[in-house]
Amino acid sequence: MKLNETKSCLLVSMFVSYSAQFLKNISVLIALLGGQLKVLQDLIQQHKMGKQNGLYSVCSSHPLVLEAAMKHALNKGEHLIVEATSNQVNQDGGYTGKTPSDFYDLIHVLANKVGLPLDKVILGGDHLGPNCWQDLSAEEAMAKSDVLIDAYVSAGFRKIHLDCSMSCSDDPVPLGDADVAKRAARMCAVAEKAWHKVGGEPPVYIIGTEVPVPGGAQEGLDCLEVTSSEAANETINVHYDAFIKVGLKDAWERIIGLVVQPGVEFDHHKVIAFEPEKAAVLSQFIESNKNMVFEAHSTDYQSVGHLSELVKGHFAILKVGPWLTFALREAVWALDAIEKEWIDLESRSNVKSVILEAMHENPVYWKKYYATEAKQQALDCQYSLSDRVRYYWPTPKVDFALDLLISNLQLSPPPLTLLSQFMPEQHQAIKDGKLKMNIRELIFHKISQVLEQYSVACNTAVNA
Repeated sequence: MKLNETKSCLLVSMFVSYSAQFLKNISVLIALLGGQLKVLQDLIQQHKMGKQNGLYSVCSSHPLVLEAAMKHALNKGEHLIVEATSNQVNQDGGYTGKTPSDFYDLIHVLANKVGLPLDKVILGGDHLGPNCWQDLSAEEAMAKSDVLIDAYVSAGFRKIHLDCSMSCSDDPVPLGDADVAKRAARMCAVAEKAWHKVGGEPPVYIIGTEVPVPGGAQEGLDCLEVTSSEAANETINVHYDAFIKVGLKDAWERIIGLVVQPGVEFDHHKVIAFEPEKAAVLSQFIESNKNMVFEAHSTDYQSVGHLSELVKGHFAILKVGPWLTFALREAVWALDAIEKEWIDLESRSNVKSVILEAMHENPVYWKKYYATEAKQQALDCQYSLSDRVRYYWPTPKVDFALDLLISNLQLSPPPLTLLSQFMPEQHQAIKDGKLKMNIRELIFHKISQVLEQYSVACNTAVNA
């Protein structure tokens, strides 16, 4: 009898496990069949017909940033592109500890929590390629890249940035366009195979050899050279040849974006603003390509006017990442200051000190980027536009301290006078009845102020 009971329990357990996986697969399929990617294809066609609207892409893995972005998209009635980068999320966990499947689950949970329909969310993979494994030989790095892109597509990511622009340990520097294109085609073939295996909507792709460094420039900048139309044309041609050579004609028709350098970038404390006249020839060039627009990377910290000009110049997909975690860090620093004024010493989270301590205990994510002189280094670590603080949010003690900060101030709300001192814009929103005294909502509001600038820029031209 006991044996039969054990077998029954085992069968029930197996049924529950398989049912959960089945339901997850069905939810992925429903989301994919919902046709979210049609919004990307429509964007292309609208630009080819002379309309000039855009989409912004949130490149962040922080749950608070993602939840803020989802709330913002829901309030605006927008589609939301969310992209994980290969160093954040990969088969080994990345610096977040999440695989592509884990990240999909996080998006699913947050979207349900916020009430944002899954068919409004487009999942993308950013800088997919050998970026994380540049210290390996090219073949070793590309073998890992194959596993990476298979994991992304199998998990439900359908906007895929193929980025093989970086040199590996046995490569020349810089890597030639032909080699970049050959590797991109190899990865695309893996992606197509994964898609055919799991089904759903076919992936769309972003290509490009003049790809800005993920997360902003590592050195000081004064000016940038805009990609020439000749170079952009050559990039398209070499990729076309590489794709056709390995039988990827169908996939080639789904390349919707080209990454070039429009002349925008930021370093640690300076922003290079977009100058549309310098990119005018480049903007005109892409009009003749029926399938592609430009995807603009490193648009963080540009003004609304400059973002709008980018969209008008057919840089129709605007990527934003560090600016969002920079806003998160600003909100947390402000709340930490409020906590010091309001919460008893023995109960404080001291989250700012905890983060800085974590950064100095494990300086691998910032040491080679920031100044060595003590005062400048302290400034860089906290306030750099490249925001390398973002690598430390997943650290367990930092995550705990942030939760404690939010809990402390939620259970004992500070007076509005303190909020006015350290978060004046959020204080004004409360006075105007647009925001309630909720600590998480204060953080979301701060992040949403950045996203609002992208919403305006992406809709200004089409509504003008």
